[in-house]
Formats: sequence, structure tokens, C-alpha cells
Amino acid sequence: MTAPHKAIRSSGWKTDFLIGFPDGLFLLFFATQVMQTFPLEVQTFYNIQLCILLAGSLLVMYSAYQANKGDAQHDSALLSDDERRKLEHLDINDHTIAHIADEMQKDAAMWETTLQQEQVMETTFSRSRAIRSALFTAFFFLLGGILSVGPYLSNENFTAASQTSMLLVFLGLTVFSFIKARVTNQRPLPIVIRYWLMGAGVWCGAWVLHRVF
Repeated sequence: MTAPHKAIRSSGWKTDFLIGFPDGLFLLFFATQVMQTFPLEVQTFYNIQLCILLAGSLLVMYSAYQANKGDAQHDSALLSDDERRKLEHLDINDHTIAHIADEMQKDAAMWETTLQQEQVMETTFSRSRAIRSALFTAFFFLLGGILSVGPYLSNENFTAASQTSMLLVFLGLTVFSFIKARVTNQRPLPIVIRYWLMGAGVWCGAWVLHRVF
């Protein structure tokens, strides 16, 4: 039986929401904006978008589980005896090894300070909690993605659907920014501006691809 190890640095569903929702929204916003002008049948367009949505949700679910699972091998942020021996076998001198150990200790102290400032809890690994976090992250990813692709599913006029999707995306980003500001105790305006710029960047990237191809 393996010993419990530190793995989860999370605030529960709030963290899952902050990770999953914007990822789904931006990915499907980009995918729909890029592909809406391609010479595709409507059903083919729908199938591709739904496949992207499903594949993305499975990927973020797996990533969230792995992130919550952590790695017992790297519980300590300091230089272990085994790592020190490996460095010695590489003919690295003692002064350099001591410098590496000192920098790792500084980074570990800085990371712990950051966790305290952000009020992020560090606990031991729990499989059920990791699975729950993965499911919530996937759910919020799907929610963000549906906000982007939903108008296309309800309207086969992709020009009109694109305008509705863009409106919903920036409205969703605004609401998300206020929620994130509340959760992280930050001022909402800088967060709103940052996510609006990210949304505009996604749209500009899609527009450039249309011009190039």
C-alpha cells in the first residue's frame, strides 16, 4: 500500500470552473469561426464540431484527473539524495550541485508563499475527489463549448449564427470574468478586458486563417 502524498491544490468546483469553462468556450469559438465558411454540408459541420467538443471534454477530464492525482515521486520540491547522486554521476561539481539545491529551495519557498497568498489548499490525494474534479472540469468545458457552438446547432444560417455566437461568447466572457474576480478577490475590470482581448485574439486568428487559405 502506497503512502498518501500531496497532490491536490484546488478550491473545488471553483477551480474546475475557472479551468474548464474558458477552454471550452475559446476552443469551440475558434473552431466554428474557422470552419463556418468552408464548403461543408451542414450535418458534416455539426459532426465535426460535436467531435471537437467531445474530444476536448475527454482531454480536459483526463488532464484534470492527472493534475489532481499528482506524482508521489515529486512530493518534495527540494533536491533529493537520489537526484544528488545522479548529478554527481554526471560529473557536476559540488558547487554547482549546491547552487541547484539552493535555487530549488528558493523556488519551493516562493511557491508555498504563493499558495498561501492565493488561499489555495494543499491536501492529500483522494481518488474520488480527483474523479469528481475531472467530471466537473469536463462539464464546465462542455458548457463553455455549447455557448459557442449552440447558435449554429439551432440556426443553419451560419452568418446569423456566427453573430449570435460572438455575442454569447463575449457575454459569457464578461460573466465569467466577474465570477473569477469574485472567486480570486481581484478587480473585475482588468479581468474583463483581458478575456475580451483573448476573445478578440481568437476571432482575429480565425479571420487571418480565412485570408490565408
